Amino acid sequence: MIKIIEKIDELRKTLKEYRKNNKTIGFVPTMGYLHEGHASLIKRSSNENDITVVSIFVNPIQFGPNEDLDKYPRDLERDKKVAVENGANIIFHPKVSEMYPEKLYTFVNVENLDKELCGAKREGHFQGVATVVTKLFNIVNPDRAYFGKKDAQQLAIIKKMVKDLNFDIEIIGCEIVREEDGLAKSSRNSYLNQEEREAATILKKTLDKIREMIDNKETNVKKIIDMAVENIEKEPLAKIDYVEIVDLYTLEKVEEIKNDILVAMAVYIGKTRLIDNFDYKFN
Repeated sequence: MIKIIEKIDELRKTLKEYRKNNKTIGFVPTMGYLHEGHASLIKRSSNENDITVVSIFVNPIQFGPNEDLDKYPRDLERDKKVAVENGANIIFHPKVSEMYPEKLYTFVNVENLDKELCGAKREGHFQGVATVVTKLFNIVNPDRAYFGKKDAQQLAIIKKMVKDLNFDIEIIGCEIVREEDGLAKSSRNSYLNQEEREAATILKKTLDKIREMIDNKETNVKKIIDMAVENIEKEPLAKIDYVEIVDLYTLEKVEEIKNDILVAMAVYIGKTRLIDNFDYKFN
């Protein structure tokens, strides 16, 4: 029977008992509306740990003033079903007033890694992410925490934060889970109508063309991005936010592909902003 816990003190007390019995704790932080991508993280955690905690918390401080905080999809019963089916033991589902009971004066910034990609377009977003993840890590104190590679910049920032702040937590990045037609699983896919849903496949199709160019020894980043932009612009419903190729570890832009890279894009399909990426390693 899965436990749904809303209070920080109750969660800490519960996990303290498990630790007394030397149980390992895996943690999957989410904003809910769980899909197969989240399910793969939960399943991996349940396979690798004695206890798996899934947090479901739509974090207000990572949303900008014109972003979709109010309409972000929420469905706790659906989430509970996905969590149970994939081996979770505890759902931590705090209210905003539990996580932020008073005005917040302390924030976590991971500098430089937040400057490119989504960070350049969503000011304050990764400060909000790093801050809430730090709070959740301090509440749950897991042995391992699981994040999807679809949010590649988020994963890089959290890995650096954990290293810099000496968290005793293993951060595990898990592969992107996709629909049959290649679209990356995302809670925001629920915003798309049928026509937009079909148009959204342009992201993965373009990434595949980029990968093919790199496989064929193309190293000029401008040439690759020009091709990608031209390809995406063939789709009338698509509006490019960014298409970038950056160093896989520093997330700094590169002009020539010489080392491991991250190819990342954000594209609006109608009013819905979708992201996708792949990393390319030479070793």
